[in-house]
Amino acid sequence: MNRRGELITKKYTPWVWTLSIAIPIVVVILFMIKIPNVKPLTFLPPTYATINAITALVLVFAYIAIKKKKMILHERLMKIAISLSVVFLAMYVAYHMTSNPTPYGGQGILRPIYYFILISHILLSVGIIPMVLVTYVRAISNFFENHKKIARYTFPIWMYIAVTGVIVYLMISPYYA
Repeated sequence: MNRRGELITKKYTPWVWTLSIAIPIVVVILFMIKIPNVKPLTFLPPTYATINAITALVLVFAYIAIKKKKMILHERLMKIAISLSVVFLAMYVAYHMTSNPTPYGGQGILRPIYYFILISHILLSVGIIPMVLVTYVRAISNFFENHKKIARYTFPIWMYIAVTGVIVYLMISPYYA
C-alpha cells in the first residue's frame, strides 16, 4: 500500500459509510411522500428497466475490458455503470413519489417466484451500495489487489440486481394501471 492510497482510502471511508446508510434511509422517506396533483410518471418504469438492462451490459463489457487488461476502458465503463445506477435510483424514486404501488397480479408458481426475485433484488440493492463504493475507492486509491478481492463479489451481485430489475419490471408491467 502506498501513502497516497492510504490517504485517499481514509478520506473516503466516512463518505462510503455515510452514503451507504443515508441513501436507503432517504429512499424510504421519499417513498412515503406522494407529490399531490401530479400525474403519475408512467413513462419511467420502462425507462429505468432499460437503464437496468444497459447497466448489466456495461458491467459485462467492463468485466471483459479488465480481463483484457484494458484498465482505462474498464474504469470508464465502471463510471458509466455507477452513473446509470444513480440515474436509475432518481427515476425509481420519482416514479414512486407520483404513483401508487402496483400490486402483482400473477398467480400460481409465478407469484412466489416474483416475490423471491423482488425481495432479493431489494435487499441486495441496499447491500451493494457500500460494496460498489468500497470497490471504487480501492480502485482510485490504486489498491488493486484489495480492489480485485471485493470486486469478485461486487460484480455478480450488481449483475444480479441489474438483471432482476429488468425481470421484475417484465413480470409486473402487465399490472400497471
